[in-house]
Amino acid sequence: MIDINESVMQFLLAFVVVGPLLGAVTALLPAPPGLKGKSPEQAVLRHGVTVTGAVLIAAIVLVLGFDHDHPSKMQASTDISWIPALDVRIHLGIDGISLPLLVLTALLTFLCALYSYFRQRDERPETHSGGKGPAGFVALLLVLEAGTLATFAALDLILFFLAFETVLIPMYFLIARWGGEGRAGAAWKFILFTLLGSVVMLLGLLVIGITAGTFDMVALATDNGRSLTTSVQVIAVLAIGIGLAVKTPMWPLHSWLPDAHTAAPTVGSVLLAGVLLKMGTYGFVRILLPIAPDGMSTFAPYLAAFAVVGIIYGSLACLALARRGAKGDLKRLIAYSSVGHMGFVLLGIATMTPTGVNGALFANIAHGLITGLLFFVVGALKDRTGTTDLDTLAEETGAALYGKAPRLGGLLAFAAVASLGLPGLAGFWGEMLALFGAFDPHDDLSRPAFLTFMAIAAFGTLLTAAYMLIVVRRVCMGAQRPEAPKLADVRTFEFAAWTPLVALTVVAGLWPRTLLGLTDPAVQQLLSGGTR
Repeated sequence: MIDINESVMQFLLAFVVVGPLLGAVTALLPAPPGLKGKSPEQAVLRHGVTVTGAVLIAAIVLVLGFDHDHPSKMQASTDISWIPALDVRIHLGIDGISLPLLVLTALLTFLCALYSYFRQRDERPETHSGGKGPAGFVALLLVLEAGTLATFAALDLILFFLAFETVLIPMYFLIARWGGEGRAGAAWKFILFTLLGSVVMLLGLLVIGITAGTFDMVALATDNGRSLTTSVQVIAVLAIGIGLAVKTPMWPLHSWLPDAHTAAPTVGSVLLAGVLLKMGTYGFVRILLPIAPDGMSTFAPYLAAFAVVGIIYGSLACLALARRGAKGDLKRLIAYSSVGHMGFVLLGIATMTPTGVNGALFANIAHGLITGLLFFVVGALKDRTGTTDLDTLAEETGAALYGKAPRLGGLLAFAAVASLGLPGLAGFWGEMLALFGAFDPHDDLSRPAFLTFMAIAAFGTLLTAAYMLIVVRRVCMGAQRPEAPKLADVRTFEFAAWTPLVALTVVAGLWPRTLLGLTDPAVQQLLSGGTR
């Protein structure tokens, strides 16, 4: 790692947060003649690649300059008074909990911008189909990135809420304008669910801030709930938890997710699964665990119960969709799988132990990498066949994707086995640590109850393996029919966009300390009395 001055680190973090917003504004302006290239469409998409690439480089430099010997310490901090009457501040900073999510967001957004730029040359470019210009698409993508990055960097409750809400409008328009069949209903369902959850969450944030006399998340975490009575903490956890649970999404508040994923364009699905869902679970870790520990211990058993129900429900829904003749949509199946995977994240958080919370944070990153790759591959299949229906895909590929497009079939199989938690890949460690956390939960929680939750969740891993292997068998294997149409294998730009996700899935699986070395000290500090 390199030694970087703190003021430079502050500038880099500010650029990571503000840069995409500036890029969104300039994306809507006419490109100078010398930068238009072959067409204005290519120019604005190239602008998106440039801005997201610069943000990714800044995030990587933040990683290099981060003090890895003290990951529990808030670094690159900026603290400026914004609304003095309410003591609301522009307070930004990163530690070992937020840094991996910051980098994941910057990486996935860059890969989506790169994928969109090259895909614009294809026959069915989703960024400008039906006369829809790409300028709005790129601007929305950058606003979405800015809101997500600001959520992970914000250290003021009101600033966190504003950033949390910023992502709703761009995702709504990405689904409603650039989505597929049923996009209008899916977009409305998405925004109504999340807005209603956010209204309740804002009430909880105000209860904490007004009662404690500050909205500063670092001060509140250090106080560790001592300035809040148990009843205030219970009210706050209930209100904030509902808003976070909708975004996660936790069963039974998940019903917006399958429709949103099914209708969203490929990059919308990648970002929705890869980073937006993480905003909810991050809020549980960053806000509720350290600021309202007594309230969390009251609701932790219920949170764990909903989590394991979500694991089983999501897996059974996937099994039903994977059945032959069930008219199962592959994008919808992956969306339901996210309900199950995020259930493991919530279970880890509910244990209120370092082991469980570390497992939740690891599973967050693993899910972003693996499910992002799955949606990329399924999007490529839709480009080639015009459908994501499993029965139709089996017909179009001749039930033998390995024979028609071996590299594409291999990537689908790789993502599937990573998603089911194969040891040696990223999906294994987070779910295993969440189960270990449930085996020995916090002292204030009922161990018999959590042992029951652990057993149910472990059964869910078997169901996950079952439906993922069924998908691989139906789409990739079988007798190859000569009359089945030929499929283009992985293209160069697809290889460029997907390789980082494959590589990081392997690296995180083989060397989990790469991530746990960052999160564990920060989690220990968070659970023992805040972040310094």
